[in-house]
Amino acid sequence: MSTSLGDPPTSATFTAAVTLTDRQPEHYDVAYAATTQPCPWPKAYGGDLVAAAAVAAMRTVPDAGEGGKSLHSMHSYFMRPADIGAEVVYEVEVLRDGRGYSTRHVRGYQNGKPVYVALASFAAREPGGSHAPQPPAVPAPETLPSSAEYLAGRSGGTMTAESEAYWSEGRSFDMRHVPGPVYLTVEGDRAPHQAVWVRPFDGLRKVPGLSGAQRDTAALAYVCDYTILEPVLRVLDLPWARPGLVTASLDHAMWFHQVPGEGTLDDWLLYAQHAGHAGSGRGVGHGRFFTRDGRHLATVVQEGMTRAS
Repeated sequence: MSTSLGDPPTSATFTAAVTLTDRQPEHYDVAYAATTQPCPWPKAYGGDLVAAAAVAAMRTVPDAGEGGKSLHSMHSYFMRPADIGAEVVYEVEVLRDGRGYSTRHVRGYQNGKPVYVALASFAAREPGGSHAPQPPAVPAPETLPSSAEYLAGRSGGTMTAESEAYWSEGRSFDMRHVPGPVYLTVEGDRAPHQAVWVRPFDGLRKVPGLSGAQRDTAALAYVCDYTILEPVLRVLDLPWARPGLVTASLDHAMWFHQVPGEGTLDDWLLYAQHAGHAGSGRGVGHGRFFTRDGRHLATVVQEGMTRAS
């Protein structure tokens, strides 16, 4: 979030979330700690944990980085809510280092209890054929209001000033919705799909221990969780400001199809999303990240809790 009134929003929250410090492992091979970032709900943001775990895993692959193995898939479970502004210790177990693939098991601990667990797989680059879906045709991001512009003068009642500030500038990324946001009401049709243009508020900073491509991979893991359940909320007519609405990430899968090239995240990415299923207080969201010129970078699937009293 901006440091003081009138400061422009920055991407510093993301950098802080994925800056790890070394710790002595208690259970596995290597351990790091990261501090969860501020948010206006009771417990830490799920993408905070996914991105920090991805960084922890990347830092243990000896031939990762430019020209070596890159993170290609990650499968996560959220076991307990994590406290905000507190350390999570990520312990990494080295399961395998092969010629073409490496596998890591990551567990996040807080207050001595596991709050998060993931498997992460890394692959070396190989030649071969390719196929990718095409992005949907949507209006350009420059024609759409930012979250701050949309919320200006519209909050109050069910949305606090703290929440407005967070949605407007506290998430490190500018997010612009098609057909419209679901902050206060469900804008547009109650269709099971939407798209979100995403771009950091300013240039992403260096992250200790990571290459630029690895940092950008972590940024995708970080930002993906903010809106992945919104197609479910949209089709159920549940805006974020709905009194009594409780959501939580349950499990999460992400596939990284291409290593982000230099400067990829300096431009807008299109995050195309749809609801796969909703029922029994849970919903499944699907998402695909595309560059502005149509390259398919990553795919996300998440199941989350969607309780509405």
